[in-house]
Amino acid sequence: MAKIVLGLGSSHTPMLLAADETLVRFRETDEKIKHRDKEGRPTTYAELLQKADPQMAEMVKPAELAARQNKARDASARLARVLNGAGLDTLIVMSDDQDEAYLEDARPTFAIYYGDTILNSNQQHEQYHRRFPQWYVKNRQGFFEDDKPRAYPVDAKLALHLIEYLMDRGFDPAASKRMREGEGEGHGMAYVHRRLMAAEKPIPIVPVFLNTYFPPNQPRPRRCYQLGQALRRAVEAYAGEARVGIIASGGLSHFLVDEEFDRAILKACAGKDAGFLQNLPRNKLHAGSSEILNWVGVAGACEHLDLDWFEYVPGYRTPAGTGTGLSFASWA
Repeated sequence: MAKIVLGLGSSHTPMLLAADETLVRFRETDEKIKHRDKEGRPTTYAELLQKADPQMAEMVKPAELAARQNKARDASARLARVLNGAGLDTLIVMSDDQDEAYLEDARPTFAIYYGDTILNSNQQHEQYHRRFPQWYVKNRQGFFEDDKPRAYPVDAKLALHLIEYLMDRGFDPAASKRMREGEGEGHGMAYVHRRLMAAEKPIPIVPVFLNTYFPPNQPRPRRCYQLGQALRRAVEAYAGEARVGIIASGGLSHFLVDEEFDRAILKACAGKDAGFLQNLPRNKLHAGSSEILNWVGVAGACEHLDLDWFEYVPGYRTPAGTGTGLSFASWA
């Protein structure tokens, strides 16, 4: 039978794509965006700065930023080696969507893409030229093809099987066969293609979207875990001997780093603590931190595997403690 033989988790922040000299400049953007504190309450950069540990200013000096960045780069490179060396036939990619494939006119809680290919294009990147400074736009370009769009393979047959299996068992995922005209895959899928997968021999993927970001129909942690479990059973009911991997793209905490919460997530994944993962406090799962739900889904899909390696880098980048909990893991 087909089987999930590998699970992975990876952050996908533009911060991971940044050159050392631009790391200090994230303060420029973090000072302007909306924030939440560690309990999910709306706050401002100025308020976070006022409450931050004074030692944080030392932790975000250029040398410290570069040292943490190198640790994250090494972890990402290891994850890529594991992915490309696993002999997978298909990779299920669980990630959120941020006004890329789905907009306010119809935003599903869960969706599965089943076209024969999915396009990586930089056309949707154009909006960032208008909203952000050039150094940030240049970093973010790393999600997308440099010269022209590229069509990446999709395992459409497995994708259709997953949709039908889920429909028969109490899930009602939306189904997408193509992107909107002129648009390509979102950054969560694009990061896997452009930064983790071998360019010369891309593994066919099945894109599974979770609406972690936008109320009111964000999936609850329990449902994400159950979705992961159902995906594993669906793969095992698939004809053939396919070796299937599954990856969570995104997370962990951001834009305020919550190191204690991040480490608790990773501990629960390692300890197969389904109860903890299914009952995560929703007040902590806003904005970027909502991408933790992608990890919850993969943990559900990988109950039969062991989390055999992880790396966690608290990616502080400003004196206010903003940044990303840079996280990388594998189940085998």
